[in-house]
Amino acid sequence: MMEHTRIKKLLLSEEYGKEVIVKGWVRTFRNNQFIAINDGSSIHNIQAVIDFTNTPEDILKRITTGAAVRVKGQLVESMGKGQRVEVKATEVAIIGDSHPEKYPLQPKKHSLEFLREIAHLRFRTTTFNAIFKVRNALAFAVHKFFNERDFVYMHTPIITGSDAEGAGEMFRVTTLDLNHIPRTKDGQIDFKEDFFGKSTNLTVSGQLEGELAALAFGNIYTFGPTFRAENSNTTRHLAEFWMIEPEMAFYEIEDNMDLAEALLKYVIKYALETCPEEIEFLKTRLLDEEKSKPQNERSELNLVEKLNFVLDHDFERVTYTNAIEILKRSKPNQKKQFKYLIEEWGADLQSEHERYLVEKHFKKPVILTDYPREIKSFYMKQNAPDAEGRQTVKAMDILFPGIGEMVGGSQREENLDKLLARMDEVGIPAEEMEWFLDTRRFGSVPHSGFGVGFERLVLFTTGMTNIRDVIPFPRTPNNAEF
Repeated sequence: MMEHTRIKKLLLSEEYGKEVIVKGWVRTFRNNQFIAINDGSSIHNIQAVIDFTNTPEDILKRITTGAAVRVKGQLVESMGKGQRVEVKATEVAIIGDSHPEKYPLQPKKHSLEFLREIAHLRFRTTTFNAIFKVRNALAFAVHKFFNERDFVYMHTPIITGSDAEGAGEMFRVTTLDLNHIPRTKDGQIDFKEDFFGKSTNLTVSGQLEGELAALAFGNIYTFGPTFRAENSNTTRHLAEFWMIEPEMAFYEIEDNMDLAEALLKYVIKYALETCPEEIEFLKTRLLDEEKSKPQNERSELNLVEKLNFVLDHDFERVTYTNAIEILKRSKPNQKKQFKYLIEEWGADLQSEHERYLVEKHFKKPVILTDYPREIKSFYMKQNAPDAEGRQTVKAMDILFPGIGEMVGGSQREENLDKLLARMDEVGIPAEEMEWFLDTRRFGSVPHSGFGVGFERLVLFTTGMTNIRDVIPFPRTPNNAEF
C-alpha cells in the first residue's frame, strides 16, 4: 500500500507527475472542485483539485470543513496564485466526517477568546499551528543547548514536602477523605494518616532538588511543570507552567549571568532559523492586531526585529541601586504616570518599571543585579553591606521588551551559618530542610542557578500577548478543562 506523503514535503517537491497520496483535514472546499487540505505538518495547505463531474454526489456532500480525507492523485504545477504545487485528484475518500453546521472552526476569523473556549480544537488553526511549532522548537533548543555544554538533565519531583520560594501559594496533594478529615488532639489536620505521612504539595520549583544534583554532577538542568495556587486572572499568570532551571557548581553570579544570556540568545536564534515561515506568519498577525491600537500603544519593532533586538545586543548589566535612581528621575515617575511610584530604595519593581528600563532607557535587554535582601528568597548569597549599611544579595533578573522579567536567578548561599540565620529570620524550620543543609555541611562550594518561565519565553518569541495562548491547555482560576 502506497504511504501518504506529508504536506510540508509535498509543498517543497518538484516531482511533477508523480502519483501521491495526501491525508489531512479539510480547511475549505470551493466550487465543488478545490479542497484546501492541512495535515498539521505545515502552516500552509495543499490544494487538491477534483473532477466533480466524475465524483459521486454522496462524497461531494461529505467534503466539509473539518472532515478528514484521503486524496490520491498527481502532483502538478499549480496555475493558481500563492501556491506552487497542487494535487490533481483521481480518488477522494472520506476518513472521518465533520458536521458542517456543528463544526466550530468555520472558514472565518475567530477571536482568541473564542478559541480558548475550544482549546481542544484550536490546534487546527494556522495561528496555533505556528505557536506550537515555535514552542516545540524552543523546547528542543533548550535541551540542545545544555547537552552541548555537558549538563545532566535531572527530573526533580512534582510532589514535594518543601516550598522552595516560601510563597505559601501551593496546591496540596492528599488522599484524605475530605468529608472525614482526621485531626490531632489539638485540632490540626493529622497528615500522618495521609498517603505520604506528611503534608505534601505540587512543586513550585525544582531548584532545591536541583542544587543537590549540581553538588554532585557539577552542572545540571531541570525542565518540567511547576504549579502556583495564585488566584490571579491576568494575561501573564498560569496555575501550571513549565520552568527551565539550571544549577551549576563553582559558578559565581557573573558566570550565571553569562550562561543565562547565552541560553536565551541560543534558543531564540534556533527558533528563527528553524521556524521562519511560522514566525513570519506570527509577525504579520501581530502587525494586523496592532492596527486597531492607538499609534502610541503600538510596538516600535515588528516581531522579527524584536527577536533580533535580543540577539544583536549585549545585555546591559545594572545594579538594583542604580536602577532605582534611574527610575526615580524618570519622566513617568516624576509626572506620576507609573501606577506604582518609585520613592525609595527597597521598592519591589513592577513590570512597568522593568519595561521602562528595557524599552525606554537602555533600549536593550537588561540584567538587574544585587537586589535588597528583604525582597528576595532565603537561599540567595548575601553581599557585604553597602556604604549606607544596606543589605543586598547576589540576585539577577533578566528583563525583556514587552515582557519584563524573563529570568530570575542568583548565586546561592553556600555558608551554612549564614543560611541558617536567614532561614531563622524568615521562619523556615531547619529540621524540615536537613537534606538541603547537608550540601552546606559536606563539601560546600559556591554555586548558582536561575529559572526561566518557559511560557514567557514562548510568549516573547511568538509575539502573543496572553500567556494562555502559548500553552496547550491553560490552567487558571476556575478553569481546568480537558
